[in-house]
Amino acid sequence: MFVEETIAKYEKYINPSQARLFRFMGLASVEDNAEGWIITDSEGKQFIDCLGGYGMFAVGHRNPAVVKAVEEALHTMPMCGKVLFNRQMADLAEKLAEITPGELQYSFFVNSGTEAVEGCLKVARLATKRTKFVAAENAFHGKTMGALTATGRDLYRDPFKPLLEGFTHVPYGDIEAIRRAVDEDTAAVILEPVQGEGGIIVPPDGYLRQVKEICEAKGALLIADEVQTGIGRTGEWFGVNHDGVTPDLMACAKALGGGVMPIGAIIGTPRAWQGLIEAPFLHTSTFGGNQLACAAGIAAIKYIQEEDLLRRSSETGAYFKAGLEKIRQEYPEVIAEVRGRGMMLGIELTKEGAGGMLMSLMIDKKIIVAYTLNNPKVIRIEPPLIMPLEVVDHVLEEFREAVKMTAAAIEDL
Repeated sequence: MFVEETIAKYEKYINPSQARLFRFMGLASVEDNAEGWIITDSEGKQFIDCLGGYGMFAVGHRNPAVVKAVEEALHTMPMCGKVLFNRQMADLAEKLAEITPGELQYSFFVNSGTEAVEGCLKVARLATKRTKFVAAENAFHGKTMGALTATGRDLYRDPFKPLLEGFTHVPYGDIEAIRRAVDEDTAAVILEPVQGEGGIIVPPDGYLRQVKEICEAKGALLIADEVQTGIGRTGEWFGVNHDGVTPDLMACAKALGGGVMPIGAIIGTPRAWQGLIEAPFLHTSTFGGNQLACAAGIAAIKYIQEEDLLRRSSETGAYFKAGLEKIRQEYPEVIAEVRGRGMMLGIELTKEGAGGMLMSLMIDKKIIVAYTLNNPKVIRIEPPLIMPLEVVDHVLEEFREAVKMTAAAIEDL
């Protein structure tokens, strides 16, 4: 009764199509509580979370250290008054300056990834006095108007045109296309270090470094969208670390809140920040930088450091990827490729219809996965970085069985 009432309210008050889709995918459960890598529904069924809130739950669900920090802020001053100094915000900005590469120094806090991207675009225009941007085809940067303009899939863009002017999209990983597109009127190039919703696409080694060189030669900025790749997901603090490059601006969110609070950050170098230094109230946020969210961010970063989660992300991710690769070799008619970095993995299927089938089969096995927004042929694996190897083994065993069942039906897809 409780489940049906909730679904009925979704249909009446939220979105009937969304409710029907959830039912079709076998998701007719109401989440009730969660801990670590386990989500428990209202009827007591437990699910292993291999989706991780699209990368949000890096330190697990309801991480005790993060919850404790947020509770302490809740009982002192949960929201900032905006006219006095905010200690938690200052402490988190310092932490981000410590873990980000190169000259990244200043932070402005928002509430989500798309807000962080919007802020980066504004700061880039302010710093360069230019209006053109270069982004990648198949990119995903969010769904507010500026971020949506940078996003590289027409399915999400077309219903809202006209969008912002001055954006050019080029193939991801193609350095010559970047070289042709960036000119003296380009404010910035915006890229994901690994394309997330595009299907977990890892660029060629050295790609981001070459992009930065092109930007510097033309006086443009490099914006790294680390919303999904940041805070340990790829086995480094940030995806750009794999290429040894420092962007001028970085958008960060998702895992920064420790899976407890929503928070995003715009992080920039002194050069990129100069316009805001001269006029600090050109960009503001009522809720951005509140004590609850900043306390969560500080605790999440400390937990990753103390528990050596960067190493665990790298090693567990490599173990997971190797196991998936074995399954690919057994069933090449189902799986075309396994790719990714750290605990950000993608399984590209040979046929689009296989994605929904595999997702449903895994949910039946009480394991939550999903396909990427821009490419339904790719199943994503983004579990909490704390997931033990024995749980990974169980997931691999169940996934192998689901792929076997899919292989038996694939001729009909």
